[in-house]
Amino acid sequence: MEKNLQLARRMNIGAWIITGAVLLLVGLMRQVKIPLPEGWDFSFLAPFHATVNALTAVVLLIAYYFIRQKNVKMHQRMIYVAIGLSVLFLLSYVAYHFTTPETLFGDINHDGIVSPEEKAAVGSTRTVYLLLLLSHIALAALILPFILFTFIRAYTGQVERHRKMAKWVFPIWLYVAVTGPIVYYMLMPYY
Repeated sequence: MEKNLQLARRMNIGAWIITGAVLLLVGLMRQVKIPLPEGWDFSFLAPFHATVNALTAVVLLIAYYFIRQKNVKMHQRMIYVAIGLSVLFLLSYVAYHFTTPETLFGDINHDGIVSPEEKAAVGSTRTVYLLLLLSHIALAALILPFILFTFIRAYTGQVERHRKMAKWVFPIWLYVAVTGPIVYYMLMPYY
């Protein structure tokens, strides 16, 4: 048991380092743009991100189903898949935003500015979009280390601590996974 606790401590440090690195990258990607070579275009990544998020949501629901059925092995496998999908999403998302100009909700003429006329044209839908987007981003940033800590608790045999964390981590992770595609579909007309 002591060996597992030592492993958990080391993994917790790794989780904080990963979280810090991800938050740093996400903060930088809006400010730093890396030009792509001539002919390269990462615009295909936006629908890919929505698809990966949707798949993550489905896999999380399957993992939940399996744990409710007391099938721990399949639950673990599904969580590994969900984490793998989340890592794939994150790497792709960062690459996309470091190389591609931001798409703005309501920017009908694609000039990078949402004019008062464009705001009026989309009306209160823009407010709904922004509230959904902000909750998605804030909860994604907040939940990242706790997803890792919940995983670490299970991986190191701290089952009761894992269960306690998973009860509130799971619905937030699921919310983030579900709202990602919704945000994409709302933004899709402006790509």
